[in-house]
Amino acid sequence: MSLRQQALAAQKSKATFVGSIAVVLWAFLALFTTEVGTIPPFQLISLCFTVAAVFSFVSIIVRGKSVLRVLSQPLGAWLLGVGGLFGYHFFYFVALANAPAVEASLIAYLWPLLIVLFSALLPTETLHWYHVAGAVLGLGGATLLVTKGHGLAFEPEYGFGYGAAIVCALIWSAYSVLNRRYGAVPVEAVCGFCSGAAALGFATHWGAENWVSPD
Repeated sequence: MSLRQQALAAQKSKATFVGSIAVVLWAFLALFTTEVGTIPPFQLISLCFTVAAVFSFVSIIVRGKSVLRVLSQPLGAWLLGVGGLFGYHFFYFVALANAPAVEASLIAYLWPLLIVLFSALLPTETLHWYHVAGAVLGLGGATLLVTKGHGLAFEPEYGFGYGAAIVCALIWSAYSVLNRRYGAVPVEAVCGFCSGAAALGFATHWGAENWVSPD
């Protein structure tokens, strides 16, 4: 194996390892969200993204990269990054606060299916029958979760939470597809997006919520 092949293999292994950690973190998101108790959503967003931003900035500095260069990105990328992160997590926290965690999470995780559908509508892509079939199956499964298998009847007290979960899925799928427009933006720029989401979280928290001290 040549040095270039060894480097590529090492890079793939690293990417697989990091991706595996991401899957684990996604899996624990619902559990961690339900465990925070009565912390309101805007405060939760501000706290979570402050921690993420700090660790991201430290990582950039340790690796000797320029923070200013990383943050020098198009306005559209900033609006999409901050809006996507803030919007998704706000509606996700609202969903889990107003509906059963399992059902709300599974509805919110319709976003991979929606990414396939939305991507198929791009100019260079084609919408095939199996895209539609997959969407119908996915939506059918979500309907069964909400209605508990009893026709169109569902528990109305959870309607707001289920609605928030649907919005959550739409936001993240749209965010993921639209990110293709900014393929040149480095992944390190997420540190700035996290900072923006944290600042927006603090601003909306102080204007609309009361501070709840974490236990």
